[in-house]
Amino acid sequence: MGGKGTDDKQQTSGVVRTIAILETLSKNQNINLENLAKETKLPKATLLRFLSTLVTLGYVYRDPTDLYSLTLKLFSLGSHGLEHIDFISLANPVAQKLCNELGETVHMGVLEGKQAVYVLKKESSFTIRMYSRVGKTIPLYCTAIGKVLLSDMTERELQQYLSSVSLKPFTPNTVKDEEALQQELQLIRSQGWAWDDEEHEMGTLCIGAPIRDYTGRVISAMSVSWPLFRFNPEDKKHIVESILTECNTLSRLLGWEQK
Repeated sequence: MGGKGTDDKQQTSGVVRTIAILETLSKNQNINLENLAKETKLPKATLLRFLSTLVTLGYVYRDPTDLYSLTLKLFSLGSHGLEHIDFISLANPVAQKLCNELGETVHMGVLEGKQAVYVLKKESSFTIRMYSRVGKTIPLYCTAIGKVLLSDMTERELQQYLSSVSLKPFTPNTVKDEEALQQELQLIRSQGWAWDDEEHEMGTLCIGAPIRDYTGRVISAMSVSWPLFRFNPEDKKHIVESILTECNTLSRLLGWEQK
């Protein structure tokens, strides 16, 4: 006897197979039935049935030599979906969770010209807090958020930025030359997070990490700030892990898949 449970299971299986086919096609410019069957691990007869439906719906193209490829319809569908995603609304609970966990002020910033601008702030519960506000601009070369954004620039973009700014010292710890900054950016790319050790403001430390969109590009950065006297170096590893976890969570909500 069949039943609702059986129907639901079959429908779920169909969705899983459809997604597997689409994901495999997205990794190939075009592919024949035999190789597609190998990569998806689906029987050819089953695969043909699903492909026929996807071709009819306009999501897959079958050329005269029986090679299959994705059409732009799926891209168009995703693009329309992105228009309705409220980035700040998505980020709010993530930033609040990080603020609650670490007990310190959380900022999120985006690139705006040669600077970064705060678009979100979650305030520390302590009496002594960070002086900042949503809408405040900060330099790129000496802040955790800024350095994360710089680290994702292409070589050409970075050179254009460096040729248009002077590395004005805000504190004795501010980076003084381009070579040192380039070395630090390379480190940030490899470790996945940035550190501001009293480089923008004396007495303030920040740790920040990237937020990526579905293409993998860094579209924002989130950081946590401490007054120097409240920061315990022994907690640094745990702090970095917490920030990376939450930033990766937000990135996944935006469609990023960690390799």
